[in-house]
Amino acid sequence: MSDEVKAEGGTTEVDAIVIGSGFAGLYSIHKLRNVDGLTVQAFENAGDVGGTWYWNQYPGARSDTEVNAYCYSFDKELFHEWKWSERYPRQEEIWSYLKHVADRYDLRRSIQFDTQVETATWDEAASQWIVTTDDGKAWRAKFLIEAVGLLSATKVPHFAGEDRFKGQIHHTARWPQGDVDLSGKRVGVIGTGSSGIQVISELADKVGHMTVFQRTPQWVVPSKHRPIAPGLLEKIEADYEGYWRDVLYSVTAFGFEESDIAAEDVSYEERIKRFEEQYEDGGGFQYMFAAFNDVAVSRVANAAATEVIAGKIRETVKDPVTANLLIPSDLYAKRPLCCDGYYETFNRDNVELVDVQHDPIVEFTENGIRTEDGVEHELDVVILATGFDAVSGNQLKIQHRGRGGVSLHDHWAHRPRTHLGLMAHGFPNLYMIYGPMGPFTNQPPLHEAQVNWVAGTIQHVLNNDLASIEATADAEEAWIAESDEGASGTLFAVTNSWINGSNIPGKPIINMFYMGGSGAYMDKMAHEVETDYRENFTLGHAPVPA
Repeated sequence: MSDEVKAEGGTTEVDAIVIGSGFAGLYSIHKLRNVDGLTVQAFENAGDVGGTWYWNQYPGARSDTEVNAYCYSFDKELFHEWKWSERYPRQEEIWSYLKHVADRYDLRRSIQFDTQVETATWDEAASQWIVTTDDGKAWRAKFLIEAVGLLSATKVPHFAGEDRFKGQIHHTARWPQGDVDLSGKRVGVIGTGSSGIQVISELADKVGHMTVFQRTPQWVVPSKHRPIAPGLLEKIEADYEGYWRDVLYSVTAFGFEESDIAAEDVSYEERIKRFEEQYEDGGGFQYMFAAFNDVAVSRVANAAATEVIAGKIRETVKDPVTANLLIPSDLYAKRPLCCDGYYETFNRDNVELVDVQHDPIVEFTENGIRTEDGVEHELDVVILATGFDAVSGNQLKIQHRGRGGVSLHDHWAHRPRTHLGLMAHGFPNLYMIYGPMGPFTNQPPLHEAQVNWVAGTIQHVLNNDLASIEATADAEEAWIAESDEGASGTLFAVTNSWINGSNIPGKPIINMFYMGGSGAYMDKMAHEVETDYRENFTLGHAPVPA
């Protein structure tokens, strides 16, 4: 393919367009440049690379995945040279890492920052995508790769009277660049999900007073932040390929040893003992998958897991009324959360917990927030830790028109529909990295695996002089059925959270993941390669020149 970007009729043409510059986007640029020298243009609506780690600069932001599996694997030298400081790095360190990757592989020259992709339209005659951006420009490319992020489309609720509020309002996922001085301020935090618990724990001893508005309490275990275990990274390097193979062919791809013991197969005393031990070692995903292998599918295992956390809450929080408000009534079947010092925060004299499930927020006032019980909570700053329109939100921000003019909004009107979480019927040559119906796993290792698979399909299209590759309707339907069947056997299916879209009013509440595990998913992708993509894809042939 040409190394030159071509401009025709006011439209700039490249071989591939990438949307996003987080973990998946950066690797997509790097990988695709090495497929027959493709010309690649990326667009990023932020001012720099980093994706979620650019936007989420709120106090306390850090990874809740151990860093030995929350990084790239494609270059052993990169793994060796970058020295991580601790088990769960802070936002600043992860963002620095991604900026280093962009510089090390000269990726910035392919990225146009501060640019929002608005539309993507399939041109059937040319077998190309026409992409328009908010600067009024149009681009053409044979291949379109969307690395727009699973948790990136912010959910910003609107409250009556918020325009009257004289203070500041900040969303955790759009935190202002640079410091926000909160010392001595009266701060309200709305939301107690992953971002909420981190910002609450980080700021409680720095602000004058903190009011936590909690609608739904969360099961939280400690992270046990600490330096990386001595010798761990060296041990990984000694069998580098073997380590990453084991990560990808595990269930969760988080890099820790997953349990092969079912809680139902041991005594009650043994269940409690193991969960106590795991609680003390820390880590949310470890608590769900390393103590036993059936916490997400067995109510017996789940009950033991929550019994231990509930006991810890009652031991930690001195006020029994507050402790009871902090204990969830639902299953331990959401994204597992971990944070050091979260429950201890509610013992502080300057921290107040407001139960907005019982007394909802009625309105913002000039001086704060009024709840249904008539209390006006006076505030200087409100922090919205209200999460995301997850999984499909960012895809649907772009107005897609596929084959025959079909709209992606219409195609997904009742639910997101894909094959492998990567491609949708009616949208040729469009790839969604970690898109809807993708694997429920740690993301960076699967990002790489998916991008490698995408690069393989593109190479196949080019090698065989094809115009396009597109998932068939039957493949899409079969994948959804298989994913739904797997999810129906889990407790996630009966617990409302962003995992099934229930956090967004009007959004279909439905399974949006393949929960068969990382290893099984890797085998699914490999099967498509082994069958030359003929079983579940339509391979479009380029028209023969007259």
